[in-house]
Amino acid sequence: MAQSTSSGRIADSDVCSLVNALAQAIDRHTRQVSDKLGLTSAQAVALRELPEPRTLRELAQRMHCEASNATFVADRLEAMGLLERRPHPTDRRAKLLHLTPEGAALRKEVIRHLRIDSPIGRLTEEEQVNLRDLLARATG
Repeated sequence: MAQSTSSGRIADSDVCSLVNALAQAIDRHTRQVSDKLGLTSAQAVALRELPEPRTLRELAQRMHCEASNATFVADRLEAMGLLERRPHPTDRRAKLLHLTPEGAALRKEVIRHLRIDSPIGRLTEEEQVNLRDLLARATG
């Protein structure tokens, strides 16, 4: 159980420790799923984060990584026939990342497997919404 400070608030270190433990549990789960599907963890995360076309910059932001890392992952997914780059309709300098039909099918498998025994899946839908909203407020 989390320790309270004299003001009655939970100590920051307790919250940070729990958030870190959750992040590690999610990372372990993602690695297990990606291994099962013959992907790297980064490739599975990229597929998860491409429900619709995005720019590389947007993908990097969603993956919480440098643009160069997202580019490397996108290059590999493209070489695997799972992704293609298309011109952005309003920005001549940007490309949009589109999943191919094979990429979209694999994305569905990634999502399906990520939902099985997910650390977040232990929470009710209401708890998941509350957690999402709290984390967004804390990070935003």
